[in-house]
Amino acid sequence: MKNADDSNSEQAFDNLLAYFSRNKNDNPDPIFHPDNLVNKMMTERSNALRKASVLIPITRHKPGKNSEIVLTVRSKNLSSHPGQISLPGGSEEAIDSDVVATALRESEEEIGLAPGDVEVIGRLGDMALPSGFQITPIVGLIEPDLEYAPCPIEVAEIFHAPLSLLMNPDSYQSTSMAYDNQSRKVLELQFKRFRIWGATAAILYHLAQMIENSKT
Repeated sequence: MKNADDSNSEQAFDNLLAYFSRNKNDNPDPIFHPDNLVNKMMTERSNALRKASVLIPITRHKPGKNSEIVLTVRSKNLSSHPGQISLPGGSEEAIDSDVVATALRESEEEIGLAPGDVEVIGRLGDMALPSGFQITPIVGLIEPDLEYAPCPIEVAEIFHAPLSLLMNPDSYQSTSMAYDNQSRKVLELQFKRFRIWGATAAILYHLAQMIENSKT
């Protein structure tokens, strides 16, 4: 007999697959920052944003293996967002053929996830960040028992969080933090000792909302 966690995981995974089977996302809606003042600031920005991609690596739900999302803790030695929770990814390079190639290449460099181990099932809209980046999230399925090789310069730790938790919009809370000497609204989610917030939380919340809305 399935327990509640198994059932919730299977349902969350099935909902994810159903959403991307119905939505090819050739022209997905952009992901907005939780703070409208930040959105306004980004639309009025005159200089170009630097393109980047992140991968949302989701383990397949299998008997005894609940579906999870792979996340990283950024190294405290990094100049950008040190110590924060993030999705594997990074800046576009000339060798990349498209946004998917960027996400896969960066994921291999950061956590040792081989591109051949990822089944890309879709993408989300772009998200503009005050840090000067335009991020495109790519959604990919992976097997649950892969071994990772984190790049010590960029990644301090790799962990898994339940898909059923991250794909529940009610899991996220709105809070505020200081940015450029101003209070900004952000989303956050606490999982064990990990505080998932900022762009990572906004991206995952957006996906959770899209899936939830598609069921109605």
